Order: sequence, then structure tokens, then C-alpha cells
Amino acid sequence: MSVINIESAKTNLETVGFLDLPVDPTMDLFQEIERIKKEKNAVILAHYYQEPDIQDVADYIGDSLGLAQRAEKTDADIIVFAGVHFMAETAKILNPTKKVLLPDLKAGCSLADSAPADLFRAFKEKHPDHLVVSYINCSAEIKALSDIICTSSNAEKIIESIPEDQPIIFAPDKNLGAYLNKKTGRNMVLWNGACMVHEIFSLEKITKLKVRHPNAKLIAHPECEDPILRIADYIGSTTQLLKYTQQDSFGEYIVATETGILHQMQLASPNKTFIPAPPDNSCACNDCPHMKLNTLEKLYLCMEYEVPELVMDENLRVAAKKPIERMLEISRAAGLIG
Repeated sequence: MSVINIESAKTNLETVGFLDLPVDPTMDLFQEIERIKKEKNAVILAHYYQEPDIQDVADYIGDSLGLAQRAEKTDADIIVFAGVHFMAETAKILNPTKKVLLPDLKAGCSLADSAPADLFRAFKEKHPDHLVVSYINCSAEIKALSDIICTSSNAEKIIESIPEDQPIIFAPDKNLGAYLNKKTGRNMVLWNGACMVHEIFSLEKITKLKVRHPNAKLIAHPECEDPILRIADYIGSTTQLLKYTQQDSFGEYIVATETGILHQMQLASPNKTFIPAPPDNSCACNDCPHMKLNTLEKLYLCMEYEVPELVMDENLRVAAKKPIERMLEISRAAGLIG
């Protein structure tokens, strides 16, 4: 199975006293991280949902499709993945000879966790004639049980590339799957999984917010529930949402996705206003608690001591790589990536 090398990490960390090691508050972490990158030929790949400091120090910032493509092409010796577990797994799947590091062992994913491999295997066996398309936000074990992987950027093209008479299982996100069924006219069988961040948005609060901001457009990620998508002015992947706000003529947007992307939106369009869509809880934010486990301090320590490292069983890696390669092939053919 795919695991973080926890025992090795703990041994190494305890040896250097890392578990109790405070980071010198006077240290210029940006400068230190740049030094380590050069000395160790390391590259930092960061998701849009990371905190602004990590985005600012990263070599590449992107969504799942862009990160997978960049991981496939990197010539670095060490890949530091500022994201969550399944993203680091994808980097390792595509780069078996490189060291892949993840700043925090607990940076998981509620959506990936919603599809346990044993239960999904049993579900798949009930539909033996179905082709399995899985959203990249899943574990390596689920990828190994899939025929094609997709991201929110290329999902529609992936589905459209499959003959209409071929039945499909779509996993693990039921909201993205339902959106794709509506967009493509398919009737895919959906696994009952979801992202905790994208399911938490409040339709009532967003409606009230739109009343207070009548000139704002609501833009939403397709992992959101259908009531939110039905009132959205634009639906797209994280990268698509970012590009839309750059190219669109409006000056104000209510953003229904994880708040990390607002940093890039504001950098790209400093004269526009971006409002995080309110969740259905007492918190004023909609951060992913897993993504936000990574901090600049943890990133520095991870790179300095080269732990925790992600390791993977080779048979699992090879099996999980095939549907990812199929995704990249279809994406290139569709002109989605170079």
C-alpha cells in the first residue's frame, strides 16, 4: 500500500531533535528555503489552496492538472509537495526515482478519505461492464482501480472522449459527477463521496451576500453542491476560476471555493474585489483544514531534514500510473496541456 515513511521519519526527526525544535523567529525563511532549493536541487510544487507565504516561495503554483503535469516534467532531485497526501502520491507515482517530501504527515483529504479502497473495489465488482473514471482527489489505491483519472479542469473532455454507449462509474466526488452528468448528458454511476470544504457553502448566506453586493458575480468550483452551482454565474476548476476573473470585465466576485485561491486572484487583478463565499457554520472562512496544516516553518524543516518522505509499493505505483498517463494523453490530444 501507499504510505508515508513514518517510522523512518520519526527516527530521523528524533535524531536531530526536530520534534521539539523551534524555528528561530529571526530567521528569513524565504531566504533559507531558496538556499536549500539550490543546494539540494529541490523544487516546491504548491496547490492554490496553500497559505500565501507558501504560494510566494513555491516554484510552481497550480491546480491538480497543472501540478500533475509539472511533476511529470521536473528534473529536480527532490520534490517538495506543499499540498495534501494524494498530491504527493501523484508526484511519486510519476517520479519513482525522486525523493518526494510532504511538510505535514496529517495533510490528508476528506474527499480522498470518502472512498476506502476495499469498499470501492466491492462497488466496482457490482458493475463489471463499467469503465472507472476517478477524480484525481483520491488515493493511489483508488487510482489503481481506475481506468482513467481526471481533474476538474479536464473532466468534461475526459468523459466526452469515452464512447456514449460505454457505462461509467465516476468516483469519488458525487457533486462533480452530477455536474458532469448534466453537462455531458451521461448517466454515470456515482460514488457517494464529497469534499468537506465545497459542501459547506450556505445557499441562504450566499443569496443574502449577493443582495448586499448586487454587482458581484458568483463563481463556483464544480465540487460545490447543485443548489450553489445553479445560481453561479460561472463554474470552473480552480485555474479556470482564476483565469475567468482576469479576463472578465466585472470588478467584484463572490468565490465559492477554498479561500487560498483569493491570494492569486488578488495578485493578478489588484483592482478587483474578491469575497469568499460564506459557509454554513459559525466560522467566517472556508479554509481546508488539511491544506492549511502546511506552514512556512514546516516547509523549511521538511526541506532541511528531508522528512517526512513519501514511499510507495512499486506494484501499486505502476498500477496507479496507467490511468494518470491515460489522463495526460487525452488532455494533450484535447489541447488542454502542452
